[in-house]
Amino acid sequence: MRKIALSLVVLSLFAIPAFAGKYNTAISVGDKAPDFSGLPAVENGEEKSVTLSDIKEPVVVVVFLANHCPVVQAYEDRLIEFTKDYKDKGVKVVGVAVSQMAGDKLPGIKGYMKDKKSNYIYGYDESQAVGKAYGATKTPQFFVLDKERKIRYTGAMDDSQREDKVTKTYLRDAVDAVLKGETVPVDETRAVGCGVSYNKKG
Repeated sequence: MRKIALSLVVLSLFAIPAFAGKYNTAISVGDKAPDFSGLPAVENGEEKSVTLSDIKEPVVVVVFLANHCPVVQAYEDRLIEFTKDYKDKGVKVVGVAVSQMAGDKLPGIKGYMKDKKSNYIYGYDESQAVGKAYGATKTPQFFVLDKERKIRYTGAMDDSQREDKVTKTYLRDAVDAVLKGETVPVDETRAVGCGVSYNKKG
């Protein structure tokens, strides 16, 4: 709870560019993205499941979220806007929660998405295996996958939790580059947000 409270106070932390793998011990840019299948999810108010290999769009943005996290809440409008802007450009946004807190599980996700009018698909990974495979340590934490489902970017959405202070749009820049078949200008940054807690067992 102290981490959550601290993130409310420190709203102007910046994401720092890095070499691939510097901030993630599980994966590196260029790696094949870990697969996931059959995650219970919510999209447009309906419960369904999400499987990475079933997604047809050439670019997938996987983002680890937690409803209770104030940093996630601070980014929600930006995430909704991003999803809307790239929906018709061949980009699929997939939210994944691994938190064991009651409000972060599927019923909570459904209520959260209704309240926020979220427009992406949002799945719940009770096993936490997906989060561990991706090396997710913060919420929100983003991963951009290309058509071959290789990781082309990982880290923060931008360089400030305060939208009016943003000067670097890392996620948009990465997705734009992938769509154009170009090199991603900054392919890894430090994700800033609430810490992800994993069960010690397993």
